[in-house]
Amino acid sequence: MRLRGIRRSKNVEVRRGGRGGGAGRAGGLGIVGVLAVLAIGYFTGIDVSPLLNGGGAPQTQQGAPVSDSDAQATQFTAQVLATTEDVWGEIFPQQLGREYVPPKLVVFSNVTQSACGGASGATGPFYCPADEKAYIDTQFFDLLAQRMGAGGDFAAAYVIAHEVAHHVQNELGILPKVDALRRQSSTAEANALTVRLELMADCFSGIWAKNVKGLMERGDLDEALNAARKIGDDHLQRQAGRVPQPHTFTHGTSEQRSSWFQRGFDSGQVGQCDTFAAEQL
Repeated sequence: MRLRGIRRSKNVEVRRGGRGGGAGRAGGLGIVGVLAVLAIGYFTGIDVSPLLNGGGAPQTQQGAPVSDSDAQATQFTAQVLATTEDVWGEIFPQQLGREYVPPKLVVFSNVTQSACGGASGATGPFYCPADEKAYIDTQFFDLLAQRMGAGGDFAAAYVIAHEVAHHVQNELGILPKVDALRRQSSTAEANALTVRLELMADCFSGIWAKNVKGLMERGDLDEALNAARKIGDDHLQRQAGRVPQPHTFTHGTSEQRSSWFQRGFDSGQVGQCDTFAAEQL
């Protein structure tokens, strides 16, 4: 992704915390167990840090040194966020007849707090509608590439665009409506609603990608589609050594995630991303 010369968004909040030790074995888990637990946490929104820390709460150390990797991740995030501001800043008045108000994005290391509760590296990227902020751990990009097999800068950019897409849903009043429905539903029904919400965010991410074509390099689209497949619920459950259980899915299958991203990319239209009106996902 060509980001040289792209401005950095001013809507980035940087929070530096402490670093945990013991990467080889966490809480007595071997590396396979660690990866399985992280896969569950990153893409279900469950904080699995107690499992990684032997049941203890994560500790925050203020004033930790900033590594080159952290600095690069922060700059990259700020530039990608700026592209989402430009894209949705045009799409909202053109397609929706309203003004777009961008979210804040919190870049943190190790642990932080949000209006939706505590966050750590184990919770993965998420959007909190209560404070209208997206949260991402600087180490996530390395995990995405090295552990999940979804490398490439555009794969990382897709993840940022996906969290911003949840803010778009919040701006459009979709998130509160779905949340109200989930509170009245069984667990399986609530999961099914969440899947539609996540696939819509993937579709919105595709719209973003379509509108930054001038910044895309050869292979970027494939990187995003590969990332979508690698974080499908069925793939993650298989990676964790489990037989996929559709009633537990919260984000959609690999095929669904990639196909809805592609749909947004091909159409560029918000109206084509209505997963709640779709009979087949």
